[in-house]
Amino acid sequence: MQEGTAAAKGMNLVTLGGGCFWCTEAVIERLEGVTEVVSGYMGGHVENPTYEQICTKTTGHAEVIQVTFDPAKIKLEEILDVFWQAHDPTTLNRQGADVGPQYRSVIFFHSPEQKNVAMQSKASLDASKVYEYPAVTEISEASKFWVAEDYHQNYYDLNKEKNPYCRVVISPKLKKLGME
Repeated sequence: MQEGTAAAKGMNLVTLGGGCFWCTEAVIERLEGVTEVVSGYMGGHVENPTYEQICTKTTGHAEVIQVTFDPAKIKLEEILDVFWQAHDPTTLNRQGADVGPQYRSVIFFHSPEQKNVAMQSKASLDASKVYEYPAVTEISEASKFWVAEDYHQNYYDLNKEKNPYCRVVISPKLKKLGME
């Protein structure tokens, strides 16, 4: 869904990177009020990047999910509360065994209001001392979103029985968050 389409339907759009997009997508798409989650790439300098290019760590892109949500049903603050729990925002360019700038923790905002909410949410997270170290999450203005290849979309739901990564990494996150 394009940003203009989301706004026209009274929806909001935010773009989040929390490591592997398969993990973040599986968590965020389960939130009531989230109407669409699309895996893709943002924040780099290569036009129409592929997954293979992203994996070279040279394009500048992060693996992200573009989240369309109904602000009458869920607030951005609530999405960010779950986002903070779904990954480790204190590790720079790393989530577990996934290492590189494409796995960085990032919030790409689509409006000044979203920027303020993201900054306040991050400050609250740090003040809460939930994590031993402060969040290194980048908060940046949204740029061109590139949709990832089809096989990355809805990955967990389509592959949870087939792919060990889903069972070993994603399922425990969903269980921890009471989503499975």
